[in-house]
Amino acid sequence: MPRKPSSTSRSAVPEDARLLEMAAKAGATGAKAISPATVETGAWVRWKCQFGCGGFGSSLVCPPHTPTPADTRVMLDGYRRAVLFEAVRGDAKRIAADLERELFLSGCYKAFGLGAGPCGLCEECAFDRGCRHPYEARPSMEACGIDVFATVRKHGFTIEVIRDHECPQHYFGMVLVE
Repeated sequence: MPRKPSSTSRSAVPEDARLLEMAAKAGATGAKAISPATVETGAWVRWKCQFGCGGFGSSLVCPPHTPTPADTRVMLDGYRRAVLFEAVRGDAKRIAADLERELFLSGCYKAFGLGAGPCGLCEECAFDRGCRHPYEARPSMEACGIDVFATVRKHGFTIEVIRDHECPQHYFGMVLVE
């Protein structure tokens, strides 16, 4: 006879409305529940990190220490739900880590967050000793080969290339839920 799930089991993923509410509570300025199958990846994205970002190689959450785009695609394909969110500059990684933790504690044991940009938690990364902030440090979507522009545009968010200091900047993160 099959076992009946325990009444204390809390592995069910919250409804989309609850996921969005959780993202807003964590500090997201906008959020959408999406299918990870719709997330765009590409090898060129990591090349832009390597040949265009001063953060390349500066921490354990930046390339070449992060998963390849192919590994990221495999990871994404292991999930059915995600929360894509917009954040104020510098908040995307914190929101991703906070939302991941809240989802994990609510029973979504596979929750995993991705932020935006290089890590700023330490002045210098402790590569050989391991991360000093494992509960807060999260890789950026772009560091893992996610085409942020294509992905967020596909889901109705606004994002443009920053041409000067007066252009509004948009930062995005994502938490894979199940």
